[in-house]
Amino acid sequence: MPVPAKRPRLLVVGGFLGAGKTTALVRLARSFHDEGLRVGLITNDQAAGLVDTGTIRVQGFRVEEVAGACFCCKFDDLAAAAERIRIEESPDVLLGEPVGSCTDLAATVVAPFRKLHGERFSVAPYSVLVDPARAREIVAERGSGGFSAKVAYVFRKQLEEADVLGLNKVDALAPSERELLLGALAQAFPRAQVIATSGLTGEGFGRWRELLAEGRPAGKNVVDVDYDLYAAGEAELGWLNLSTSIAAERPFDGDAFVRDLTREIAADLRAKQVEIAHLKVLLGGERAAAVANATDSRGEARLSRSFGAPVATADLIVNARVHVDPAELRATVEARLARTLDRFGLAPRPVVAAHFRPGRPVPTHRFTRAEA
Repeated sequence: MPVPAKRPRLLVVGGFLGAGKTTALVRLARSFHDEGLRVGLITNDQAAGLVDTGTIRVQGFRVEEVAGACFCCKFDDLAAAAERIRIEESPDVLLGEPVGSCTDLAATVVAPFRKLHGERFSVAPYSVLVDPARAREIVAERGSGGFSAKVAYVFRKQLEEADVLGLNKVDALAPSERELLLGALAQAFPRAQVIATSGLTGEGFGRWRELLAEGRPAGKNVVDVDYDLYAAGEAELGWLNLSTSIAAERPFDGDAFVRDLTREIAADLRAKQVEIAHLKVLLGGERAAAVANATDSRGEARLSRSFGAPVATADLIVNARVHVDPAELRATVEARLARTLDRFGLAPRPVVAAHFRPGRPVPTHRFTRAEA
């Protein structure tokens, strides 16, 4: 007789584009794995072809991708992906990363999952990660972080619904700034447990895991969301998912290619005076990859994962979310890609790309506070 699948702990980790969710989730997954626990992950995007999925896959974790809309609008697809991993992999922990421009997830994902699928999954408190620069500009300084007021509205609503609110990337902060931002977040969002985290170093992960393991209700901070304003804010972001393949006559420096391409795309967008929400570039295959990213229009793009050796053939994925017309975004990226390929002596290949503005969110379920 088959052994029944486990009842895994589902950890949903949200946060705005560029908050460092994927880096943190991979480290969190690795920490569980190192303790002998089985881990699965589910990524999410408005279109197929995610850098995040590729980044996770090359590190050996089982990952499913829910594409076409946020988890809230693809709730049944999320549940089906979770069930596939539960049956096929029998995980102890299942990590879910929703689209970085979505909010109202406590009401439309976390609480419904707990109510509708609680017999097969134990749902942890809902975590939201926040980038320090955005926290400073939008929370502490009460600005818009280079975005419109509508986009900033979505950002604030994400933080408002968190059970656990992690100030991420604290390894890059001076002690005084860390304390200032932690205090500002605690004051602005008193219903959340505010902690300091670093996906890069693992700082704060012990405390984070303690909070995730607690029996407190998940998704308890259901908030009022103006869906007209929410939809308008999301629609101001241009979305691009682009993929192609690269084949060279002789091996080339894949790390340098990814780093340079990302930095040059960011510079091109900076010259247009538009705000980058997130730019990610991956060059890789099944077992190795180079990844670079930029999380705003002011900082330098950085290489977050390295091949460490020359490469001859690989697949390229570019994900860009920018406060700009999506057609202009695609033209900018494709023009820079052509120039970078030429500079490295690489022949261009056919490109598959989707560029658009996110549509209005229409959740499958929405549970009110009383129902949750």
